Amino acid sequence: MNTQVSTKQILKRLFNSYIKKHYIKISISMVCMVIVAGATATNAWLMQPVLDDIFINKNKDYIIIIPVVILLIAFVKGIASYFQSVLMSFVGYKIVADLQRHMLTTLLKCDLSFFNTTNSGTLVSRFLADVGALSRGVHNVIINIVKDSLTFIFLLGVMFHHDLKLATITLLIFPLAIYPISRIGKRLRKISKNTQVGFGLLTKKLTESFQGIKTIKSFNAEKIEISKIDKEIENLFFLTLKSTKVNSISRPLMETLGGFAVALIVFVGGTQVITGETTPGTFFSFLTALLMAYQPLKSLATLNATLQISMASAERIFEIIDQKPTIIEKKPNKDSMLKANNSYNLRIEKVDFKYENSPNLILKNINIEIVKGQKVALVGHSGAGKTSLLNLIPRFFDVKKGHIFLGNINIRDLSLKFLRDHFSIVSQDVILFDETIKTNIAYGRENANLHEIQNACEKANCNEFIDDLPNKLNEYVGEKGVKLSGGQKQRIAIARAFLKNSPFLLLDEATSSLDSKSERKIQVSLSKLMKNKTSLVIAHRLSTILDADKIVFLHKGKVEAVGKHKFLLKNSKIYKNLYEIQFKEKK
Repeated sequence: MNTQVSTKQILKRLFNSYIKKHYIKISISMVCMVIVAGATATNAWLMQPVLDDIFINKNKDYIIIIPVVILLIAFVKGIASYFQSVLMSFVGYKIVADLQRHMLTTLLKCDLSFFNTTNSGTLVSRFLADVGALSRGVHNVIINIVKDSLTFIFLLGVMFHHDLKLATITLLIFPLAIYPISRIGKRLRKISKNTQVGFGLLTKKLTESFQGIKTIKSFNAEKIEISKIDKEIENLFFLTLKSTKVNSISRPLMETLGGFAVALIVFVGGTQVITGETTPGTFFSFLTALLMAYQPLKSLATLNATLQISMASAERIFEIIDQKPTIIEKKPNKDSMLKANNSYNLRIEKVDFKYENSPNLILKNINIEIVKGQKVALVGHSGAGKTSLLNLIPRFFDVKKGHIFLGNINIRDLSLKFLRDHFSIVSQDVILFDETIKTNIAYGRENANLHEIQNACEKANCNEFIDDLPNKLNEYVGEKGVKLSGGQKQRIAIARAFLKNSPFLLLDEATSSLDSKSERKIQVSLSKLMKNKTSLVIAHRLSTILDADKIVFLHKGKVEAVGKHKFLLKNSKIYKNLYEIQFKEKK
């Protein structure tokens, strides 16, 4: 796609979606810019009466009038500059907030498969670096293209008013810089895009290192991590330096053209003063206007470079905003039918599944039926597909083939919110936010009252450790619950499930990472949680699911055997082998 066309498309989208709605503030700001530009040109024009009437003709009246006029102009220009700056800053910051809000909304609607293939550092980079660069660029472009254009036009008017020949010479010189500056802008866009990619990689590496600091220290791998991150820092350094070098090319170009223009004007205009064709005041007023016009013209000349840097960021931002979830809700849905049935039987029928980046099927022809109130266990060696199967039920991923039915209704025909409200999930990797215990337990149930939260804590046996904390339920747990033990985090997750009170429980190796003492306590809590509910349990230790109504043994993505524990011991050699290995380990 042609860069120029792409720039127009992006600018059009930015204007229609994020800028146009602020037209009142932008319009007022533009009026202020007109006043600032007019005041600047008036200051240049005043050089003529200052020299001719005060210094040469020695007119005493002007010695009072002109300073008062200059003071009034400065006051009006200052007020206009203030409002222009505040209004345009509001628009710029609002664009940042709107873009970030839009990106967040899009990302949270994306499927888990998107997050499996996109590193978090890239996403953080787009939220902060890209949005900031785009906002600064758009902000500067809007201000400069209006204010500097108006200032240049007004000053050009002063120049033409004083001397048509000199103004024409000036107007012919500066456009010579347009072509090389446009080429610089195209190069900057490519470099800027690579810079933002590098920033994302650096953020990713830093996040990984900070999160894995315990592992790094346990292997004495600080130097390895420093070396890896240093490569990204060095890459970012060279890209930033390259961007600065390319961007700086426009400066000597404009300085040379500006110097040539001033030298030529001094020669021609000076000659006119000597021959009496013009007055010294008129010439110096023209020269002042020329020198004052140089700065806005230089700013306008580099506008394309600024714009192209912003467009590189805009491309990356819109890549996120344009993401579409692959898990689509059908409309109209059949939520009301399931409500009327009030049936919580679950049937998995001829299901195949693979991840987007996986060449092979993870699950093959899976058939399982779970009757309301049953406790069904999924067991098998690591990599058998247990967690993948669990993730298909609330539609975190969609099956590639086959169907999953809830109450004889295909889960694809239910709204995602309604479907997921039917399931409470407790996994081995408990995610807690850096909030209070109360907030973490009530996550997703912000309207829950204190009595309900305390009741959930009691059922999950959380009070055993909460009562010992200084702030009780209002104790902050730290990032990812770092201030709590594994068992304590699990019990908070169970309390969260108690509070949600869904008819289905999905337990993904909820006790696998705990010691025996903690596991026994958690099992007591889980037993209370599973009472009168339909449960699908992934078990690491077979001893925890011996009482299951049904055990589904998965092997290499297929259902190897189904039945109670004793039945499987007799009829499945693989299951028996797994059980005997664990029994020996226990002994």
